Amino acid sequence: MPTYHVEMLEGRTVEQKRRLVEEITRVSVEILGGSAESVDILITDVKRENWATGGKLWSERS
Repeated sequence: MPTYHVEMLEGRTVEQKRRLVEEITRVSVEILGGSAESVDILITDVKRENWATGGKLWSERS
């Protein structure tokens, strides 16, 4: 089964992350088959100073 790597800006609550992994797991099993226990999800929280879009750091956006 799959292993998902989710990278996102820090600031989400544990409850938001819990809901996200539950839904990713549910959809994976629904579409790919297999068991929920075989779906791995790694979440990496990235500081805004370490993420840039369009040549601008997120920590410098208003």
